[in-house]
Amino acid sequence: MEELRFFSPYADTTMLRNRLPHWEQMGATYFVTFRLADSIPRELRERWIWDRDAWLKHNPPPHTSEQEAEYHQLFSNQMEAWLDTGMGGCVLRNSDAAALVARALQHFEGVRCHQLAFVIMPNHVHTVFATLNGEQAPDLVQSWKSFTSRKLREALAGKWPGWQKDYYDRMVRDEAHFGRCVRYIRKNPGKAKLPDGEFILFEGERARMC
Repeated sequence: MEELRFFSPYADTTMLRNRLPHWEQMGATYFVTFRLADSIPRELRERWIWDRDAWLKHNPPPHTSEQEAEYHQLFSNQMEAWLDTGMGGCVLRNSDAAALVARALQHFEGVRCHQLAFVIMPNHVHTVFATLNGEQAPDLVQSWKSFTSRKLREALAGKWPGWQKDYYDRMVRDEAHFGRCVRYIRKNPGKAKLPDGEFILFEGERARMC
């Protein structure tokens, strides 16, 4: 069984801020969600941003682990619930498009990251992975999104909406949290009531034990 590095309160932690806050530790394990640009209607997205900015104003960084957990409970979970309703064009229902994204996620396997589990949903992607060899999670996510966006723009032409600019991430805190993340991915297609053929699910050996 491979050894995973989880969040350590004693290790250096960097908070990177783009449009969303991201917490980073070298060699850590992450649960990341990125979505299509048309997957959330503008009015819902704007309300979510207003609520999130108000929370951040009252909870300025650096954040405690409790504040980080509260942030994800309030904002990441809400976004994921909206995604599961299947809003937008859902172009990743196209099996060829979904397969292209799956291949991209596995392209750096064993070199820049170790993929533990992922699911390609019609309008978003969840993945649990460990970073390797000094790689940073934001660089990995950007490379996946850039490559797949270029290829899918060619394949789907005017139907490709692009990826939302940012992404949602959680640093996996311990073995129990890892199990919850893997089970969330495993259950996501059923929760969204997707039939076979409208999603791609991958679980590595470590994930299959959860």
